[in-house]
Amino acid sequence: MTAYFDNAATTRVCAEAADAAYKIMTEDYGNPSSTHKMGRDAKAILDASRAALAKALGAGSEEVFFTSCGSESDNWAILSGADYMKRRGAHIISSEAEHSAVLRSLDVLEKRGFEVTRLKPEKDGSISGNAVMNALRNDTILVSLMLVNNETGGVTDINAISKALKSSGSSALLHTDAVQGFLKVPFSAKTLGADMISVSGHKIHAPKGIGALYLKGGIRSLNLAPLIVGGGQEFGKRAGTESLPLISAFAKAAELGSGLFEESHKKMATLKELAVKRLTSENEGLMVLSGAAPHLLSISLPGYKSEVLMNYLEGLGIYVSKSSACKKGGRSYVLDAIGMPNEVIDGALRLSFSRFTTEDEVNALCDGIKSARERLYTMLR
Repeated sequence: MTAYFDNAATTRVCAEAADAAYKIMTEDYGNPSSTHKMGRDAKAILDASRAALAKALGAGSEEVFFTSCGSESDNWAILSGADYMKRRGAHIISSEAEHSAVLRSLDVLEKRGFEVTRLKPEKDGSISGNAVMNALRNDTILVSLMLVNNETGGVTDINAISKALKSSGSSALLHTDAVQGFLKVPFSAKTLGADMISVSGHKIHAPKGIGALYLKGGIRSLNLAPLIVGGGQEFGKRAGTESLPLISAFAKAAELGSGLFEESHKKMATLKELAVKRLTSENEGLMVLSGAAPHLLSISLPGYKSEVLMNYLEGLGIYVSKSSACKKGGRSYVLDAIGMPNEVIDGALRLSFSRFTTEDEVNALCDGIKSARERLYTMLR
């Protein structure tokens, strides 16, 4: 039996999304920019896909721009957003616990002369609204904070931060990386209040290689400069022939995920609760480091090594991770930023669920971790 608990890194593509991509590749394979019938048919599919994703986001079709991934969406929002606002100041607020796509974008901006305040996260990896407002300055032009931390599952109240920024009279743009939050925690673009929202397909059972950026009001109110120039695709904001198979699959996965949201949210939360109950009762010293998101569970066995635990579990057909996949096995800077001791960080595992996760898989995981703790004890003590 295979038990997969690395859904925060990537999810299994659902059959409906795979079928949608295959149909475009083999039947409706025209270029959406071509003016003949096959091109027009492809353009109609592109428009319908954009509308479907926009509906799942609670946005207008003109506010959704397709990208290659969440990282590109983050790069575009932060780099172009700062450039768009630079006449008003050069101060940016973010956090120490952001995704690497955000952190590296901020590094680039610092080299260009911008000043970045990186806030320390709360114990669950979220960022408090008070911390944001205490860091806010008259020259703050951009705030970029993750909706759901990709390691701990801590949920930042983006809506409250949006309201606080408006109440203060700040003109700063608000960007949120919602890659781990989209169809995992309840929100819509309108209720969230962010100016820019990054999402990704392969976290919601669509293929890898497709993402999107929400721009509030579309290009009429937030006319960001493109990162990729060339043709006039994506309303002139991202050049390159649209990857219609991936776009269609993303839209299908979002449509299904939206319809199944309540059911899948409840299921993941129940399985997470079961895992916490068993793991804490069966493993003395095990720590739960997790936040409120239903699909993410961060734990630690202090004194053990994450790599050894992962290898042991892999031998049983159980797949987990120790931090974000983008770190390629590197040590968690998120837990370090939270202030966890070295032995806790070195023994941490990230477990993540999806709507396809089963109770049998959770029980296999719990059995495996208990076995690892007992059998590896003499090796590591």
